[in-house]
Amino acid sequence: MSSHDRILSSAKHLFATRGYENTSTVAIARAAATSESQLIKHFGSKEGLLEAIFDVGWERMSSAFPALQPIASPAERLEALLEMMLSGLERDPELKQLMLLEGRRIRKEGHMVLLTGGYLRLVQMADAMLAEMKSKGELREDVDPQAVRSALMGMQESMMRDQVLAERIGFPATFKTDALRKIFHITLAAFSKKLR
Repeated sequence: MSSHDRILSSAKHLFATRGYENTSTVAIARAAATSESQLIKHFGSKEGLLEAIFDVGWERMSSAFPALQPIASPAERLEALLEMMLSGLERDPELKQLMLLEGRRIRKEGHMVLLTGGYLRLVQMADAMLAEMKSKGELREDVDPQAVRSALMGMQESMMRDQVLAERIGFPATFKTDALRKIFHITLAAFSKKLR
């Protein structure tokens, strides 16, 4: 494994287990069996490294997006997209913890780390599906598709974050992933003319 990949892997593990703030670049370099100068060479900074972890994670998850195209119903595609995201994050618990607990970290330049190309593709896909629902008369006329996307994504992100906090610190969120799916479906149905 290259030093670049060892740094990514070590940082992901340390950020997920210790937290971003409690992990130094020295600790990452030591765990990756390389030097701090290699970390800086490849990623520029600790923030750049976190951003790279998110980039790799989103790219991996978004590689499955083309499988959604054959699904005719935009509402069904949206629910399948949620399923892909849930499955992808369940397969990589460290990435899940990082995205939900550290994903909204603001970089010094004011850019949000989570707004990577893969994440923006997810947003664009959800927007396109909701716009298609609206154009087919399947979405309520009195709601903005982007507002619906924000509500659905924000709700799911918050519910998943609560699950992570329940595992880590006993936060009162003992519901299972099936509850996320059910709440998503019920909420989407509230915005839909067809799903009720």
